[in-house]
Amino acid sequence: MSREPQTPAADGATSEQYLRAVTIGERRPHDGTVYLAPYDPQWPVQFARLAERIRAALGARALLLEHVGSTSVPGLSAKPVIDMVLAVADSADEPAYVPPLQAQGFVLRIREPGWFEHRLLKAPDVAGKLHVFSGGCAEIDRMVAFRDRLRANAEDRLLYERTKQEFAGRTWRYVQHYADAKSEVVHEILARATESNSP
Repeated sequence: MSREPQTPAADGATSEQYLRAVTIGERRPHDGTVYLAPYDPQWPVQFARLAERIRAALGARALLLEHVGSTSVPGLSAKPVIDMVLAVADSADEPAYVPPLQAQGFVLRIREPGWFEHRLLKAPDVAGKLHVFSGGCAEIDRMVAFRDRLRANAEDRLLYERTKQEFAGRTWRYVQHYADAKSEVVHEILARATESNSP
């Protein structure tokens, strides 16, 4: 992933309480290991199909739409879930974009007012997550920069893959906890991406 978004709360009970508070609908514990699939060239195809539906629903309200996360990096194993990031004028203004997406089969599952006004919608038909932020949000830049670094740098891609495989074999209460566990290596890689882009 560029990076799976991190919850502001980090571990244990606090994190579980936070996840319950921001989830819309029932949240079922994972209580297992995480399956990483070998890279599948169908992932970008699935993204393109979902992107078409999102753009059809929102038109000019979709200010930016990118395929992010591990499924967007050729050669990288991943949870077989298509991560997408969408920028709209104001992600807190749900009536402006959620109903048209719901008409396309997307389901609003996460509302995080305290974290960049992040919203997450589950995609229809295929396993996919649509992360929504306001245009200009720094988190969008981080997600895209992380993806681009992994696409361009074989060493960092390998480091991230090894880290993912190490954590994937552990048992996690929620998949978000697996995502949060990778934050140290994500920050390390992002720091190098920023450094290499500096004049």
